[in-house]
Amino acid sequence: MSTWVKRLARLLRHRWFDETDTRRALGPQALARIEQRIAASERLHGGEIRVCVEAGLPLSYLWRGASARERAVAMFGKLRVWDTEANNGVLIYLLLAEHQIEIVADRGIARHVPPGHWQAIVAGMRSEFRAGRFEPGLLQAIEAVEALMLQHCPPAEGQSNPNELPDKPFVG
Repeated sequence: MSTWVKRLARLLRHRWFDETDTRRALGPQALARIEQRIAASERLHGGEIRVCVEAGLPLSYLWRGASARERAVAMFGKLRVWDTEANNGVLIYLLLAEHQIEIVADRGIARHVPPGHWQAIVAGMRSEFRAGRFEPGLLQAIEAVEALMLQHCPPAEGQSNPNELPDKPFVG
């Protein structure tokens, strides 16, 4: 298949997916439960967790052949996950059109966690998602990130973690 045909197929796939697909994967109640789970998690440790779900990439990303990883890193910045006091934010990014999952961790937590741990979390999510279980997959991922945060980013003695970022998943 020629490069031009592959690019066109990718463009059509991303334009085909929209908010309806996102809502089908994660409805309002599921998003609310994920938000509650993130809030509960963040009260236990010194980190911040964000979830971002996008149906497809913006046209500008498609034209230049950007990857899901590039978009995840961009959303890490756009959602200000990098902007935490201890640089310990983690973004869990889903791109539905390509069935891609990315985890982007800020340097405060990334220096403690080998890349293989993040990939293991992604593998667990992928297994759940293949079975159509998006909410359980995300909740398991949040629990896994929580365990890493508890180990490497405990709250300061006698203090709770201030909520620096919104807990509500970003859906685009």
